[in-house]
Amino acid sequence: MRKRVTLGLLLAFALVSISATNKGPDTGSSIHFFKGSYKDALAEAKKQNKLVFIDAYASWCGPCRLLKENTFTDKEVSAYFNEHFINVSVDVEKGEGPELATRYKVTHYPTLIITDKDGKRITFTVGYIQPDDLLGFGKYGIEKAPASASL
Repeated sequence: MRKRVTLGLLLAFALVSISATNKGPDTGSSIHFFKGSYKDALAEAKKQNKLVFIDAYASWCGPCRLLKENTFTDKEVSAYFNEHFINVSVDVEKGEGPELATRYKVTHYPTLIITDKDGKRITFTVGYIQPDDLLGFGKYGIEKAPASASL
């Protein structure tokens, strides 16, 4: 009897732990990434007169996963990036990823890049960064953008 109670408590604890860490579907407090090709993202950036934010990652990269879980889901960061950028997330080992990795000289992951609406790199950073640092990075990218790319 004691084994059943202990097993039941362990199972209940495991289920509560899993449900507490599962963020579920996107509830709007995350950076929204463009669905489509990079070429289409640039066209959308021109249409909306926005800069492009690129998250260049690899599926096996631990810091990349942490960035998606901790930084991209920050409410202030997501609101800012969703308002000011066309956001693109690219696995550099699949699809058009290798070509973009070559184009932007991505050698470490994650690499975060801000480009103008023509795809010209404005600035970049490498590695995991906290939400406040990403917010500063985005603001710096907008500030450094040529006048022709300003919002």
